Amino acid sequence: MADDDMDASAFSRQGTFSTKAPDQGFNPALIVLLVVVGTVLIFIVGNYALFTYARKTLPPRKKKPVSKKKLKRERLKAGVAPAGD
Repeated sequence: MADDDMDASAFSRQGTFSTKAPDQGFNPALIVLLVVVGTVLIFIVGNYALFTYARKTLPPRKKKPVSKKKLKRERLKAGVAPAGD
């Protein structure tokens, strides 16, 4: 048979191989996930910091002037007679 003339030294090194794959670094999907999550976190924290800074430093908004027509309508609803009548 052809199996009888095989060298026995070929089988002696069989136990030295590892079945575990060598480490190849980080998973590419993990790197993409970390970059996306990091960017979103920086965006949210930055927006919050700018919002709080603007709230402290900017003056309050001016209210829109109420038109005379709306004032007249509100007085009529409240039961106050208009000045011209």
